[in-house]
Amino acid sequence: MAIDKEAIKEHIRGILIALGDDPDREGLRETPDRVARMYEEVFEGMNYTNDELAEMFGKTFHEEDVVRHTDDMVFVKDIEVFSYCEHHLALMYDMKVSVAYIPKDKVIGLSKIARIADMVARRLQLQERIGADIAYIISKATGSEDVAVLIEANHSCMTARGIKKPGSKTVTATFRGRFETDIQLQNKLLLLNK
Repeated sequence: MAIDKEAIKEHIRGILIALGDDPDREGLRETPDRVARMYEEVFEGMNYTNDELAEMFGKTFHEEDVVRHTDDMVFVKDIEVFSYCEHHLALMYDMKVSVAYIPKDKVIGLSKIARIADMVARRLQLQERIGADIAYIISKATGSEDVAVLIEANHSCMTARGIKKPGSKTVTATFRGRFETDIQLQNKLLLLNK
């Protein structure tokens, strides 16, 4: 799906009018175009399915000669991303994503984990879905069913409007495979994430 910048410009112009402002005044004249270009950038992930992202960022390295213990894990902590809540189009900010997986015969490049997290967040999202999408893509790319995604974020729909509770954070945990059932593995991950 391609983002329709012309439609965005038209609708932003309409929103400015609906807000009671003049979209032709000096400060707003270029706003519809600016917003359309910004949306094209911040919602880039909407152009791709999870399977396409797994293909795009799924470069792995085979590690058959590496002797691994069953609990060895790869853990990338505090990947900073942002997203927009699909309910209010409100910013989810100060978002930190941590991703862990237990390799089978191959590992994924560390930068690919960050790219996956970033691209998944660049959609209209729910924080819970971000974790599920990342877990799915990491699992598909690595061939490992044992994946965990921890996310902590501020939501402007809670901090700047409505209940107006700045400082409140939302924390989600997505566990797949052994991370779902092995309490010791979960505890190990949570200790590493402190």
